[in-house]
Amino acid sequence: MFNGHDLSGWRTPTGTWQIVRDVKLDSANDKHFSVVPGAGVMINSATNHTVNLISGAGFGDCEVHAEFCMPKNSNSGIYLMGRYEVQVFDSWGVAESKASDCGGIYASCSDPKPDYQGRAPSVNASRAPGEWQTFDITFRAPRFDATGKKIGNAKFLTVIHNGKVIQESVEVPRPTCAAHWLDEQPKGPLMIQGDHGPVAYRKIFVRPVE
Repeated sequence: MFNGHDLSGWRTPTGTWQIVRDVKLDSANDKHFSVVPGAGVMINSATNHTVNLISGAGFGDCEVHAEFCMPKNSNSGIYLMGRYEVQVFDSWGVAESKASDCGGIYASCSDPKPDYQGRAPSVNASRAPGEWQTFDITFRAPRFDATGKKIGNAKFLTVIHNGKVIQESVEVPRPTCAAHWLDEQPKGPLMIQGDHGPVAYRKIFVRPVE
């Protein structure tokens, strides 16, 4: 999904997302990054935020590997099919995780009521701000019959955060908050949230599976 050199795998507009070699915490402000010029890492902004990235390709059932880094108190997310979010958040040191913490399956804000409350990670596997972290996600797309009626919810089979299983068999009955689309489809693109704070990503892979 990211070749390390440009944003050719993502739809335009791409805002201020740029390619750098590495990121580090800014020594003067740990809520910001300092960047090392080069290639291999994509960053939305060293100090601010910009648009969300949406992949050109679409996927149904898939496995996703992503590596990410954020400064203190920053916030992002990985949206399967542009609709179902695994939260990316600075949750270093959080004693009792919520669905809004890193690795949480985010809540839904859409009708019908009651809203889906999301699912907190079973363990806080977060590393400190400025450290690179990994997600490995196995996702099952929603199911539809021949008439297009939904007969099965989207489901996160597993979410592994920094080598620890933090989510298993979590059904998501509708798109989560800030989804790009509120309808549900058999396939959809990957979306990387870039409009909440500084964040960097590298080594993003998606493998379709049956």
